[in-house]
Amino acid sequence: MRPCPPRPVLPPAYERGVAASVLVATTSEVLAHPDLDEGMLAAWEQRRLARIRVPGRRDDVVAARLLLRLCAARVIGRSPREVEPAQRCPGCGRTGHGRPYLPGHPGLGVSFSHADGLAAAAVGPGPVGIDVEPLGRRPGPLAVLRRLLPEAEVDAAGAEPEPGPALLRLWVRREALFKAGRDDARLTGWTDHRRAAVVALASDLAPRAWTAPRS
Repeated sequence: MRPCPPRPVLPPAYERGVAASVLVATTSEVLAHPDLDEGMLAAWEQRRLARIRVPGRRDDVVAARLLLRLCAARVIGRSPREVEPAQRCPGCGRTGHGRPYLPGHPGLGVSFSHADGLAAAAVGPGPVGIDVEPLGRRPGPLAVLRRLLPEAEVDAAGAEPEPGPALLRLWVRREALFKAGRDDARLTGWTDHRRAAVVALASDLAPRAWTAPRS
C-alpha cells in the first residue's frame, strides 16, 4: 500500500465565531488538497475552463474556484462539495460571469483571485474583495498605471525608494477595492513570504476580525 501524501498546509480559518474566512495558497497546494478536486466545479465553470488553452492558467483558475469553496465551507459550516458559488454580471444581469456570490446566503460577500501559481479566496459579511499577485511582479509602466489608478497614488508610490514593490501593493489594494465594489471598504494588505505573494483584502470588517496570517 502506498503511503498517503502529506496534507497540504493551508492557513487556518479566521477567528472562531466570526463568519469570515480568507485563504491564500499556491495552485499546487490547492490541487493536492484531499478535500478538493476539479469534479466539484459546476457545468458552467467547466465550459469556461474549456476555453482556456494555457495549462498553467487553467490550473490557477481551477485552484481559485476550489479554494473559494473551501473558504465558504468554513463560514457556512458545510462540506466544500456542498458549496455552489455562482456569478452574476452587474452590468448585463446575466449569470456565469461577473461578481461571484453564494446563492442562499445574501448577507455574505465572496471573492477570489489567481495569478501565476497562486490562488486566494475570501468570504465574509458584506462586500468583500481580494487580490493576490506574485511578490516579484512589477506593474507598469507608470504612464499606463496613471490611466488605470489614481494618478496621485501612482506618483506617490513611484517616488518611494523601492517603487516596484510600492506600485505592486497599490495595484493589489485597488484591485481588492474594485472587486468589493466600493472605494470606502476597509483595506488589509500583507506579504505571504512563504508563497512569495502580495495580498490585499477589502471588506467592511475590521482587520482584526480576519486575523490575516503573516509569514
